[in-house]
Amino acid sequence: VQLEESGGGNVQAGGSLRLSCAASGFDFDDYAIGWFRQAPGKEREVVSCISGRDGVTDYADSVKGRFTIFVDNAKRMVYLQMNSVKPEDTAVYYCAVESIVFGNCPRPESNFGYRGQGTQVTVYS
Repeated sequence: VQLEESGGGNVQAGGSLRLSCAASGFDFDDYAIGWFRQAPGKEREVVSCISGRDGVTDYADSVKGRFTIFVDNAKRMVYLQMNSVKPEDTAVYYCAVESIVFGNCPRPESNFGYRGQGTQVTVYS
């Protein structure tokens, strides 16, 4: 399994950003796919997940209504569309996948399964 994130950067509060994750080495149907983030001095937070099997999505309350996760199976890409960003969204964002047998979202207790190297998102006011 290989995951490579891109699309991070600096964005003004209220703006938008789209993160991308190039995925290879696994069948989307057999995995839960998600994004989590970690800010300095804070716990890792699962931001959003999508079941590769049935497309069911889930979002942290902190991003619900602002972020959207979606996949393009043909391109083997996972995306996180971030709208109406806030300074508290500043963090390193990671793409992660874990076998769907464990649930519809990569689990913190398994260190989120397979992870990419992360991409920095900085929101300034």
